Amino acid sequence: MMDIETLKHIAALGAMQKAVKIVSSQLAELMLTSPQTAARRLQLLEKGNLIERQTTTNGQWVKLTSGGIKRLEEEYRFYKQLFNVKSTIELVGTVLTGVGEGQYYLSSEGYKKQIEQKLGFTPYPGTLNIKLDSESVRLRRNLDAKAGIKISGFTSEKRTFGGGVCFPVTIKNIKCAIIQPERTHYSPEILEIIALVNLRKHLNLHDSSIVKINID
Repeated sequence: MMDIETLKHIAALGAMQKAVKIVSSQLAELMLTSPQTAARRLQLLEKGNLIERQTTTNGQWVKLTSGGIKRLEEEYRFYKQLFNVKSTIELVGTVLTGVGEGQYYLSSEGYKKQIEQKLGFTPYPGTLNIKLDSESVRLRRNLDAKAGIKISGFTSEKRTFGGGVCFPVTIKNIKCAIIQPERTHYSPEILEIIALVNLRKHLNLHDSSIVKINID
């Protein structure tokens, strides 16, 4: 618990975005403890790879690592679920050209029928590919705490198709869904969006167009 309290205070000083100068006595005042205790907690956070520290002639500079930010996000999700807070997350990214696999997979009856039944629309045979900005990549991790809508794998006469999970979203009030293959590793900065319509044509999008995706 102590690592969380210390991380909160460090993050509040701006150390999530950049390295900030932190004096142990200043941190001690915020945490209502002694400078020695504050210094010891910084050492423990560094040892746990939750912060990066650099000591120069100008003082001590501290920045949260990706692990430290993830730890705070986990705490946030816990309290959000505890208090049943309902909010909308907005992800922002740019359109990019995919490799064309979406059309092949979404033309399969095995996927089409499940999407129709579980999401309520017949998917256009193709996906809109979005590359998220750095802030949205962090926000996307909130999806990992959600169950999503399961799309089961199946076997056809020609081959076996893997399963996946969908997360309902909207783009400019158009009902869509993020579709994510059910595998351990996926690129967190790339989203594949399915919808009833060809989103590129319907919204007049092209490569590098900025798109905002709303997740309830």
